[in-house]
Amino acid sequence: MITQVRPRDLKSWFSPVSDDSKPLVLDVREPSELRTASITAGDYELVAIPMGSVPQRLAELDPARPIACLCHHGGRSMQVATFLAARGFTQVANIAGGIDAWTQELEPAIPRY
Repeated sequence: MITQVRPRDLKSWFSPVSDDSKPLVLDVREPSELRTASITAGDYELVAIPMGSVPQRLAELDPARPIACLCHHGGRSMQVATFLAARGFTQVANIAGGIDAWTQELEPAIPRY
């Protein structure tokens, strides 16, 4: 079962991570969506790989690293999180509500679409 993490709870989900392993937010939205609304990396690294490109770019991701997947509302990111977990990624979460919830809970200046 994939962990569902609300944007406001992401920092606490990442908190058990050791200092030598910076957590990752994997944004799986399309480039046009990123141009419309994007987050800025904080206590984590931010990587954008569109959902359809994840299988081809899987080698770019570390299976032992904590990864929280992000999309518009949480559907595509859940599919990617499930895909990663099935391939041995041990610390995977879905950011429930996606960037839409992120805007509502953390950064109201990010445009909603």
